Amino acid sequence: MPFGHDMVYSLATVVELINTAAGDHDALVDIDDLRSFVRKRRVSGVDAVTVRDLAEVRTLRTDFHNVFTAPDKIAAVTRLNKLLGRTSITPRLTEHDGFALHIHYFAPGASLAEHLAADCGVALAHVLVENEWERLRKCRAPDCEHVFVDESRNRSRVYCDSRTCGNRMHVAAYRARRRPERDQGKKRPAVG
Repeated sequence: MPFGHDMVYSLATVVELINTAAGDHDALVDIDDLRSFVRKRRVSGVDAVTVRDLAEVRTLRTDFHNVFTAPDKIAAVTRLNKLLGRTSITPRLTEHDGFALHIHYFAPGASLAEHLAADCGVALAHVLVENEWERLRKCRAPDCEHVFVDESRNRSRVYCDSRTCGNRMHVAAYRARRRPERDQGKKRPAVG
């Protein structure tokens, strides 16, 4: 995917945001969790985080998840357009925090949720415009709820992380293939 560093960073941010609610664990329960997310993802222009921000970001997380898990491109476009339609977008060039020149899309004075909706929403819009919708994926491991952006050249990635889910699924498949061999070795000939 030929995107600049700002788009790649925004895509990673939206993936991480969605994955804070993957499975049984919610990593955005309180304001401290949200502050930690903002700090880790180096979300610029955020001075204070409020209870309102937490509620709005949690709702936004669900909206982004719905884009990733849309059944087809048309549904993804519809869902993303609805999200972007609620967002004030004001593109401007900026350099900060050691990042090279890039574009921010959030309006000055935007809330944290509006900031994330604008920057991450535009990044997702570029994925859709480039006809790369199928790169927005949910991990195929049956016990994993994570989403990811498949950045592989041949669009073949199916697990959120090859070291965890991928390795676990490959080991399970190997054991399943070996099971008939082991079972066959355990059979004893009939004594007659």
